[in-house]
Amino acid sequence: MGREAVKALIALLCCIVAGCVKDKPGTRAGVLPNASGNVYVVCEGSFSAGGATLYAYNTEKDSVYGDLYALANGNQQWGDVFQSMQRIGDKLFLCINNSDKVIMLQADNWKLSGSISIPKPRYILPVSATKAYVSTLYSNKLYIIDIQACTVTGTIELPSMNPEGMCIYNNAAFVCTWDTAVNSIYKVDVTGDRVMQTIKVGGYGPQEALLDKEQMMWVLSGNQRKNRQAALTRIDPSNGNILTTYLFPADADVLKPVFNKTKDTLYFIEVNYNGGITNNGVYRMAITDADLPAEPFLQAQRYQYFWALGIDPQTNEIYVGDPKGFVQKGSVAVYNPAGVQLRSFNVGLGPGHFYFDK
Repeated sequence: MGREAVKALIALLCCIVAGCVKDKPGTRAGVLPNASGNVYVVCEGSFSAGGATLYAYNTEKDSVYGDLYALANGNQQWGDVFQSMQRIGDKLFLCINNSDKVIMLQADNWKLSGSISIPKPRYILPVSATKAYVSTLYSNKLYIIDIQACTVTGTIELPSMNPEGMCIYNNAAFVCTWDTAVNSIYKVDVTGDRVMQTIKVGGYGPQEALLDKEQMMWVLSGNQRKNRQAALTRIDPSNGNILTTYLFPADADVLKPVFNKTKDTLYFIEVNYNGGITNNGVYRMAITDADLPAEPFLQAQRYQYFWALGIDPQTNEIYVGDPKGFVQKGSVAVYNPAGVQLRSFNVGLGPGHFYFDK
């Protein structure tokens, strides 16, 4: 979910200009991939109209496989919006946001193994061998789930709304709440399941948190639609001190930050929904840079924007998802670290995240 109101602004103008890539992977319709070597593509589907799908690009076979859930489970449909996925042990946990559920699939055959009813689930963070947290939209609650029993065992109430991105550091979960009235994140004791500390960040509406190679935390905040300027804040999670704050231009809508293999370079997407190329593409910066990058690493074309970004932790190849305005099935382009396109392939509606299970 999120940003649906602005996606439609360019839906009818969405015209994709893509390079000709000779080694385009083959598409294997009606066939399941090997259980190893997969890059999963989380395809959101259409808000309130279903269509969520799980695609896989198998690097060992150089082939694309579509709608794994339907193929493995008798063509069942699961709703929308497919927000995120996390592997925990031998299961894949999938957050189906608008359908108010987390579903579990067996990682080796994609068979449905269970479902948990949770309102508007967003992301899952494993915090122990038996426990995970689930963030939720439109509430102030983190849900605690038992990984083995696949049940909700409790909740943690946070001081602000819309728990979103999370990461773990030294037996504590750091939780962003995408609340435009808030410029803080929360440190949660994963043993006692309670908020331990409130940590200030350099912008309002924190939404993502991730750790670099020096174990410093980067927090992305902002909400352009609600006039909250995007910002990146680098924090020392051991004490909560702000090390650096980077403020984006007021018209920059920033999302999906990820690190490269060595976690010394941060990549993120800037989106221009109005059809222009300003503040529109994939950007990257070293963790030692004093300023934000002025130019995109991968420029989006006019009437195009990107919606998914991932870096293969083995090869450092860069995966970029194009939703094509959410009016048709999306596509994925893969680049080497120099920005040269290697291959591209088609996927389901609204590619939003990648998961590397290799």
